[in-house]
Amino acid sequence: MKLDVYTLKGTKLDKQVELPASVFEAPINVDLMHQAYTRQMANAHLGTRKTKNRAEVRGGGRKPWKQKGTGRARQGSIRSPQWVGGGKVHTPRPKSFEQDMPQKMRKAALRSALSSKAADQGIVLVENLNWDEPKTKLVAESLSKLVGEGSVLFVLPAKDENYNHVVRSSRNLQSCKALLANYLNIRDLLGYDKLILPLDAIKAIESALE
Repeated sequence: MKLDVYTLKGTKLDKQVELPASVFEAPINVDLMHQAYTRQMANAHLGTRKTKNRAEVRGGGRKPWKQKGTGRARQGSIRSPQWVGGGKVHTPRPKSFEQDMPQKMRKAALRSALSSKAADQGIVLVENLNWDEPKTKLVAESLSKLVGEGSVLFVLPAKDENYNHVVRSSRNLQSCKALLANYLNIRDLLGYDKLILPLDAIKAIESALE
């Protein structure tokens, strides 16, 4: 698959770049992408919700009244679940929601998502992502010319000074995010409308998904 290359000002250059077929023309497996997305969301679930049961609530060690002769119901502790301030029953306890998935399947899901983006014309190639200075205004102007409306995910090859500039320039834009190629994940790929790739990020993505 060949795509046109643009400048940050939206000008189409007189050249096209061939995307690696192994990454951007892989079979699109919806079920696999769904499994990878479900796994990522489950692993982000902290599972730290907790309430105290009657053994953990402070107090209630003494029987509130004697067993017989008062006319009232039998009570053993004021921290029983039926008492105000008592322990809770059948409420959330800490647990792990972690799901496992083989690395080959995770990479196949990412290749499937990238191929889906490419098939839907959701990938924009730019010569580079070097603005004159890290200013949100410059990024917004480039996005309006390159993609118009919609959310955008920048994918950069390495964590260098240019990456820091892109992050600083785009973090005030709600519909924009910068990500390293080796941190590609299924949630971000499916969650953003367009993928903007500088030319040197293509090799980094291919290397990360080998």
